[in-house]
Amino acid sequence: MSNQTTVTEFLLLGFSDVRELQILHVVVFLVIYLSTLTGNLLIITAVALDPHLHTPMYFFLINMSIIDLGSISVIVPKSMANSLLNSRSISYAGCIAQVFLFVFFAAANITLLTVMAYDRYVAICQPLHYDKVMNRGACIQMAASAWTSGILFSALNTGSTFKFPFCQSNVINQFFCEIPQLFKLACSDSHLIEVGILGFSACLLLSCFALIIASYVHIFMTVLRIPSEQCRHKTFSTCLPHLTVVSLFFCTGIFAYLKPTSSSASAMDLVMAVLYSVVPPTMNPVIYSLRNKEIKAALRRLNVWTLFTKNNIFVFLP
Repeated sequence: MSNQTTVTEFLLLGFSDVRELQILHVVVFLVIYLSTLTGNLLIITAVALDPHLHTPMYFFLINMSIIDLGSISVIVPKSMANSLLNSRSISYAGCIAQVFLFVFFAAANITLLTVMAYDRYVAICQPLHYDKVMNRGACIQMAASAWTSGILFSALNTGSTFKFPFCQSNVINQFFCEIPQLFKLACSDSHLIEVGILGFSACLLLSCFALIIASYVHIFMTVLRIPSEQCRHKTFSTCLPHLTVVSLFFCTGIFAYLKPTSSSASAMDLVMAVLYSVVPPTMNPVIYSLRNKEIKAALRRLNVWTLFTKNNIFVFLP
């Protein structure tokens, strides 16, 4: 009992103790952060202002851009501030908030990717019923379900993580508050809770992954039955951005959480954490912009005069 003290703050893992490398870290993360903000805000603005893009697919894309903005904003600014101030600390409340928001955006993201796969399935496999199935009300309900599932999933994980007092140490071997690292600091044996969270997370992940795979199996079968090669290519090209984003999300997450855990920090742990927490929200707007002619056309039409002359910047689904 003598080892149990009230933890008021945690110490995060720094990228380096060398001042020059700390400044380099700030510069690199600042460039990444500003690029992510710019890319996602451009997509949101272009879709909102272009009536041609007021469709279910782009409505979900706006939601994904908001999620990307939130997920990277939870981690990167704090990491930059710590390096700039030569500090490693984060308050107890700040750590709780970081865990809750990061898990919330991650869970909402995977749910939304599943919804977007269903949207592509209906558009390609049931085109005659698309307007009826993916009507305005249905799209809003699907988007709301993604956000709600994120809140519930995050509340469960965050509550379970901070249920136990921390007495082993207050040093987190990661550059942000990460649940597996926090469990290592718990006073009591949290193995059962950790296994429960891992199992519940795996169920959500595998369920969404199975639904996405099932959607694309039907899509591929439908596309292969199209007689024209040009039509097949055009139809499948509408799925490529989403398929790329799904692959990026799952691959980085799987590599990060299935790697062997170590008791001490390593450069590989930092690299993997950056890969699954920073890279996806940065790359998503690039992927959708490069592979989508409609987005590129909308971005070309977007200019300063449009921003000031348009009165309605909200998305209205048909």
